Amino acid sequence: MDYKKIIAIRENWPKKGISFKDITPLLANAKAFKEANELMAKPFKNKKITKILCADARGFLFGSVVAHLLNAGVVVSRKPGKLPYVGVSVSYDLEYGSNTLEIAPKMIKKNDRVLIVDDLLATGGSAKAMTKMVKKIGAKLVGYSFLIELTDLKARKILEPVEIHSLVKYKI
Repeated sequence: MDYKKIIAIRENWPKKGISFKDITPLLANAKAFKEANELMAKPFKNKKITKILCADARGFLFGSVVAHLLNAGVVVSRKPGKLPYVGVSVSYDLEYGSNTLEIAPKMIKKNDRVLIVDDLLATGGSAKAMTKMVKKIGAKLVGYSFLIELTDLKARKILEPVEIHSLVKYKI
């Protein structure tokens, strides 16, 4: 399936110069959504994944389904103030500012085999923050799975040397 024909491009949104990749048409297309999740999970089928760590908020959409397909638990990393208890917190820099992601205590344990799932790999900031969470806990990072990768931003260079899978690649 050609996902680029389904994902909408919104030029100059949310601000001038940005070419926003709108995944809502893919989410609304049952066949495309199902297949995309299956393909995001496929490279990791035999990797004994025990936890999926996904990012607030669109990453939840894919992380939950991939967790189901891999028979793994799903752990959500949230922005500050969204969780009643914080177990691990990591701050990271963005192009214009910074952000923080947090997970609840004891959601990931040292013996877990973790796959990080998100809708988009752009600069790699949130993926790197989730990587740091996994390392702080002492769990094993097995890989990353993304729906979309913006290849010109070269985020792969800042991620751990583990398997990185992305379904759709765009040059910006």
